[in-house]
Amino acid sequence: MALALGSPLLAAAAPSTVEASADSRAQALVARMTLDEKIQMVHSYFGMDSEKLKQPKGALGSAGYVAPIERLGIPAQQIVDAGMGVTNPGGIRKGDFATAMPSGPANAATWNPDLAFANGATMGREAWQQGFNVLLGGGANLHRDPRNGRNFEYAGEDPLLAGIMAGNVIKGVQSEKVVSTLKHFALNDMETRRNFHDALLGEKALHESDLLAFKIAIQTGQPGSVMCSYQKTNGTYGCEHGYLLGEVLKQQWGYPGYVMTDWGGGHSSAKAAMAGLDQQSAGEVFDPEVYFDKPLRADLKAGRVPMAQLDDMVTRILRSFIAVGALDHPPQRQPIDGPAGVATAQRIIEEGAVLLKNTQALLPLQAPKRVVVIGGHADKGVLSGGGSSRIDFTMFGGNAVPGLTPTWWPGPVVYLASAPLAGLKQALPQTQIEFVDGTDPVQAAALAAKADVAIVFATQWAAESVDLPDMDLPDGQDQLIAAVAKANAHTVVVLETNSAVRMPWLNEVGAVLQAWYPGVGGGVGIARVLTGAVSPSGRLPITWPTGLDQLPRPSIPGLGFNPASPSNDIFDYRIEGANVGYKWFAAKGMKPLFPFGHGLSYTTFAYDGLKVTAAGSEVTATFRVRNTGKRQGAAVPQIYVRLPQDHATPVRLAGWSKVALAAGEATTVTVKAEPLALADYDVAAKSWVIPAGEYTVELADSATDVAQKATVVLPRSTLK
Repeated sequence: MALALGSPLLAAAAPSTVEASADSRAQALVARMTLDEKIQMVHSYFGMDSEKLKQPKGALGSAGYVAPIERLGIPAQQIVDAGMGVTNPGGIRKGDFATAMPSGPANAATWNPDLAFANGATMGREAWQQGFNVLLGGGANLHRDPRNGRNFEYAGEDPLLAGIMAGNVIKGVQSEKVVSTLKHFALNDMETRRNFHDALLGEKALHESDLLAFKIAIQTGQPGSVMCSYQKTNGTYGCEHGYLLGEVLKQQWGYPGYVMTDWGGGHSSAKAAMAGLDQQSAGEVFDPEVYFDKPLRADLKAGRVPMAQLDDMVTRILRSFIAVGALDHPPQRQPIDGPAGVATAQRIIEEGAVLLKNTQALLPLQAPKRVVVIGGHADKGVLSGGGSSRIDFTMFGGNAVPGLTPTWWPGPVVYLASAPLAGLKQALPQTQIEFVDGTDPVQAAALAAKADVAIVFATQWAAESVDLPDMDLPDGQDQLIAAVAKANAHTVVVLETNSAVRMPWLNEVGAVLQAWYPGVGGGVGIARVLTGAVSPSGRLPITWPTGLDQLPRPSIPGLGFNPASPSNDIFDYRIEGANVGYKWFAAKGMKPLFPFGHGLSYTTFAYDGLKVTAAGSEVTATFRVRNTGKRQGAAVPQIYVRLPQDHATPVRLAGWSKVALAAGEATTVTVKAEPLALADYDVAAKSWVIPAGEYTVELADSATDVAQKATVVLPRSTLK
């Protein structure tokens, strides 16, 4: 298998017959609609009981609902949260369950767009089978800080990787005749006081970082809807942002779909509608007013919003439903295929778990006689993130570890019933395996001293609406790991975390596996990686800093549930600008704990024969990849470009390939560099320009592990 990534995205295809038909059909429907029907289309209701109102008649029990217009054959909009799978909050829909997919960074860490598509297709299929035709998923916000409580929903720090992986999830969802959103547009990169804070970033840097991720995700996945963000960007709320919604998204990018608010993101009628907002979400519960009802009617009557604007809003909504097949093929409730979903989730974590360290080939486990498994509720299940994307029920049942705090929003803390302990016992039937919960480090160390191998599962819960206060593992887990490692040099640490954490014990342990939030296939998938049934091929979609001191903002007031000091409601991203993650480290000359793109295997690979050619803005790298080890595995050779001398951004990921090879096998790989990775955004011209000069093309195993280099001289050119 060779997946050549980074092929040019800018060559937009001409509108297809299907797209033209969607436009014309939507326009014809709008021409037949009354004003009341149009207003009905541009605001949804909360789809379940709230403190204010009862669940609307016809709603299934989910995030949102818009009643059908039966005389025109327009089905109801049944809208469900599904960042990690189809949610069923508190079991409101009796008997419904879904596949809990691995977290966004785990998906991104596969560097495998085909798996991302399968991820989305699973969620889309299960949504359709449970009666839903709009899925609130597809996160492309960049990973600017490991403390962001919602990193687990996103796809890492690099706009090319995030855009392609999130875009393929969206494409998979919509292949099942379900509209997918892309969220949260834009710069919603921290959660603290998200309804109030202001994210500051210059126009050029914004286009070259967060907006670039969204641009690539849209070009890749063509989402039916974009969800605008809660926070302000440079002083203006995301769902009233005329520059972001109207000028960039709809005019510059030609986006044909519709923009919906996040739940609680509505602030106005005329200002929002004229800025580019098309649908207000559950305003009767989460906003001060249903702005897109009586206030919008008043604005239409007064001429503050032209009727043509309302027609465009409704046309965009209908067009998206027609384009993905949701209008002609409304969902039909039926049983989902739970085992098929679990199998897909397991494949993703098997490719997305990242082996960070493996001293003296401690892994894979070589038939040890005695193993002690410690902590992390590994006897019960695997951790998942909190908030609207939380999956309460899978085919294996509900929360495997009920009662953990917080039990209130954004909790409860949920462990999926997929126990790594059971997976290890199944994979190692001849091994004596014991479990201890790790609450007593002395007891855990005593058991570890008697074992051939000690495996510590360490967890870090994170959730929507709150950021983590630091990068530390909570609840004394660092002390537990240190005690176990002191007792047994053959200690393996498996991390189930939102993002990077500090590792003060790293030099004392033998191996570290980053398993993210591994999803409902996590117990078996982790065991298969640890025991060598599969060779790890995950690569970091983030840079792993040594600690807070390496971050652009080491100290941020107001983080966590009970902050020592209040937030100042400002997140100044101008500090790093477009130099997010590995670009920040390169610009500052800092060495991270683990670089972006890093990941070990149970075999070894060699890269050679790099040749680079250029034809206009098209740069192509060709090279050979050899499996130099003794077992099958998958390499992820990465192509980076170093821009002409003195450029503010020293290096950018331009493409990659994922290559599965048998022991001793070799293959030739070709990767076309993404032109956007070579270009800068010209604010005055509102276009992308490749500067003239000499570019260094690097063939690498990570952002810092370069195997070969070649140079190419490019003329100045403007991308179409």
